[in-house]
Amino acid sequence: MSPWNLAGTYFEACNCEAACPCIFTSPPTEGECKAMVAWHIDKGIYGDTPLDGLNVALAVHAPGTMVATKWKVAAYFDDKASAAQNDALHAIFGGKAGGHPAVLASFIGEMVGAKSVPMEYIADGRKSSLSIPGVAEAQIEQLNGQGAGPITIAGHPLCIAPGKPATVARSSRFALDDFGWGWNFSGKAGLMSDFAYASE
Repeated sequence: MSPWNLAGTYFEACNCEAACPCIFTSPPTEGECKAMVAWHIDKGIYGDTPLDGLNVALAVHAPGTMVATKWKVAAYFDDKASAAQNDALHAIFGGKAGGHPAVLASFIGEMVGAKSVPMEYIADGRKSSLSIPGVAEAQIEQLNGQGAGPITIAGHPLCIAPGKPATVARSSRFALDDFGWGWNFSGKAGLMSDFAYASE
């Protein structure tokens, strides 16, 4: 297995009320979770293959409490990736290359599909967004806490970015139309933070 490491930013948006109870292994607020998780790799390498600047996203449907039910997942990979980069992203985010993505992949019960698509990912610390033309739009913005500062959650058991406090956000838009899923809602839960993953 090739050694690898990735660092960048991530965000997630879902249909739960803010803050999402799923991250505390509680049932989702609507009985099921419909989520989009997106990553932007600032710096990354898989063996000798650089992965800087690439994006990955997963659409996730969990029919109940996320740690007690298996997820249906659709995967989206940046169409700017070369063949070698695409293979590396599939290996890492498919859970075949170890590290935290393998932990996340252990929750998947069905992969409904995977596509290479154009992806525009933007993050400025307060806002994060992902656009996949004709497929998905997700936009979240930080919720203000005391003194208009960020509200953060650390140490939650179901997390995308271990060791990183997540900033609580709310979606201004979240829509997905693919693989028979037609999701369209706003004003719901979001989280964002840095992430760092490695093969060991």
